[in-house]
Amino acid sequence: MSRLKSRLLEKIQEHRPRTAALVKEHGKVVIDEVTIDQCIGGARDVRCLVTDISYLDPQEGIRFRGKNIPETFAALPKAKGGEYPTVESFWYFLLTGEIPTQAEADEVLADFQSRAKVPAYVFDILKAMPKDSHPMAMLSTAVLAMQKESQFAAKYHETKKTDYWDTMYEDASNLVARLPEIAAFIYRWKYKNGDIIAPKAGLDMGANFAHMMGIAKPYDDVARMYFILHSDHESGNVSAHTTHLVASALSDAYYSFSAGLNGLAGPLHGLANQEVLDWIMGFQKKLNGAEPTEENVKQALWDTLNSGHVIPGYGHAVLRKTDPRYTAQMEFCLNHLPNDPLFKLVNMIYKVAPGVLTEQGKTKNPWPNVDAQSGVIQWYYGLKEYDFYTVLFGVGRALGVLANITWDRALGYALERPKSVTTDMLEDWAAKGGRK
Repeated sequence: MSRLKSRLLEKIQEHRPRTAALVKEHGKVVIDEVTIDQCIGGARDVRCLVTDISYLDPQEGIRFRGKNIPETFAALPKAKGGEYPTVESFWYFLLTGEIPTQAEADEVLADFQSRAKVPAYVFDILKAMPKDSHPMAMLSTAVLAMQKESQFAAKYHETKKTDYWDTMYEDASNLVARLPEIAAFIYRWKYKNGDIIAPKAGLDMGANFAHMMGIAKPYDDVARMYFILHSDHESGNVSAHTTHLVASALSDAYYSFSAGLNGLAGPLHGLANQEVLDWIMGFQKKLNGAEPTEENVKQALWDTLNSGHVIPGYGHAVLRKTDPRYTAQMEFCLNHLPNDPLFKLVNMIYKVAPGVLTEQGKTKNPWPNVDAQSGVIQWYYGLKEYDFYTVLFGVGRALGVLANITWDRALGYALERPKSVTTDMLEDWAAKGGRK
């Protein structure tokens, strides 16, 4: 048993009594109430999910295992010759809540490389799909195709409930290890005439992904940063919740994560980064070569709003300040591409848009989210096929959701089954001033 898996087992055994005690001794304690607008409006802000892996604070943004983004980047072991931590060290951190030593991170790297070989039939399936298939459909299909590899499904009938986490961990680790090659294959097959670049032994996930994509340094750091920033955003977002929901039926990691990817592909979720860049490119054309200034950007933003459209990449369901993931990527841009025309435009929009949206008065949060910045970096490093961007999001999101469902099985979380009501019932309760 690897040091990571052994430490994870210790953490699971420490945690189980806490969950059991809460259910047994305090199970009827009320932690929230549900209003009609929440019921109709997508269960927004209803506290009914549990995860210790990340928490989204409306003011501070995402915290991974209690650490904010700068603290996470500072604490984890860095890639050799890189500015950012390895994804492998982050995986250890998400699963255990502990900062790995360099030796522990290196062990995860070696473990991933032993798991990383993608079955040949996966590539055959991807080649058989129409070339104009959306890359997210290709990624989800590849994940689902590997379901026959699931150890959880194969050993389900012979495994005790308390040991479900073990085979879920194995499936999750295999998936995380294989996703970079699958994603890079989709990109090279679809956009580079099938000129596939094989993985290279000895590289960490970020460096190997950059190598397979055919993009030079510092894109290895871009990959590390991007995968970590997009890994998890607590449990209520569509991709995380979908993965958790499907896994709650004791579906394996392949079924569950494929479903999560299908949710991520929606324009109100992961696909938003694709739409944001498309809007920014159109915005740039409207300026007709002019240097972005507060005056011309403000006018263009008002033109967008007055035409009945929104400003993509601004606002968030939970956050009420600038998304720290946006800030982290902005800092990368300031260090590596400060004079890039597209970045200069995005940065000027950042200076002007909150004031315009506040003046308009129709948004609770006039600040940018992660999607407002992420596409600019990819475009700068030559990845200009922006319908592929959500695939990058998906590779990162795997880290959080697969760590979560491993813990779901460790703690024996139940089949998720909320109760529905009818519109007649809501109208009756509304007339009575609430359910009696």
